[in-house]
Amino acid sequence: MNLLKRRGARVIGLAAAFAALSACALPRSGPTKNEILSGSVQREGNAYVVSVNDRVARETAAIPVLGFDRDFLTAGVLGSDTIRPGDTLGLTVYENVQDGLLAPQGAGASTLEEVQVDGEGFIFVPYAGRIRATGSTPDQIRELITERLEVQTPDPQILVRRLAGDGSTVSLIGGISAQGVYPIERPTRRLSAMLARAGGVSIPPEIAEITVTRGGRTGRVWLQDLYSNPELDIALRGGDRVLVEQDQRAYTALGATGSQTRVQFETQTITAIEAIAQVGGLDPNLADPTGVFIFRDERPEIVNAVLGRSDFTAPQRMIYILNLTEPNGLFVARDFAIKDNDTVFVTEAPFAQFTKVLTSVASPITTAGSISQLAQ
Repeated sequence: MNLLKRRGARVIGLAAAFAALSACALPRSGPTKNEILSGSVQREGNAYVVSVNDRVARETAAIPVLGFDRDFLTAGVLGSDTIRPGDTLGLTVYENVQDGLLAPQGAGASTLEEVQVDGEGFIFVPYAGRIRATGSTPDQIRELITERLEVQTPDPQILVRRLAGDGSTVSLIGGISAQGVYPIERPTRRLSAMLARAGGVSIPPEIAEITVTRGGRTGRVWLQDLYSNPELDIALRGGDRVLVEQDQRAYTALGATGSQTRVQFETQTITAIEAIAQVGGLDPNLADPTGVFIFRDERPEIVNAVLGRSDFTAPQRMIYILNLTEPNGLFVARDFAIKDNDTVFVTEAPFAQFTKVLTSVASPITTAGSISQLAQ
């Protein structure tokens, strides 16, 4: 009788386990491979599913191109002594007459100290009038004053010097060792020299972006590109604002990987293999190496190239599939570039689901047997 009771309890437990499995889904890290494929446009979904091969890897390999427009690139080098509003100048006027315009009788020279450049960029010199100083060098201002005075006094000789003020300045902020406002001097008239003057960048140079704002225009460049391409080392202008910041691009890793997290780019480019490695690789107990998916909102020109079409004018949802078990699978994954806001999802292998079923069934049976033994 006791044997029949034990067998009956096991049957009841087994039936209860299967009933529980049929009533709810097993725990898992995300959708299965077939569930993802069911969302394709071919199956009335809203995403285009594409298996990655060498051609697809090439078509999707474009990375953000940073650089400066023509106005930045063609700007000439600024003189180190260019006058700015707020500067204070000192003027000395020499006249070849005993009774000069400015000099006391018999003195031969007169000195005008602390002639300040007003907010509009002008200075006032007696008998010469209002002269525009902003954007000019002291030598150019000397020529203007000389031209104005020589019609009133013979052969005047003028000396112009800056007494105070930084002249043309540039502000540097962000990931820079010494943030601040720096004058454009002879050694620091170009972007790379000014960055060096401020102590260099304080963030990893591989992912450092330099943004220069000039008036209403903005240009960006990778720090590494700035040093490898001399044409990007632009001449600075007074009032430029230079921002140094770390690359903000990131991707999200989910599913049967070593960890599930959002990962910042650590280099300008990251491949699918590198992205998987950064989160601990594939989980050996769960991952399906034939089901590595990359979810992306792809630009229309790339969608057209990948699908062999020409009618797309807006971004499209794309799902790229990598099969690491194919002969060329690892090479393709090594060449496939991850982009900003990508989601890398690794599905679970069918065997992993089967193992979960067995575990879920065996657990209540084992528990029922233990309870029966205790009851005896």
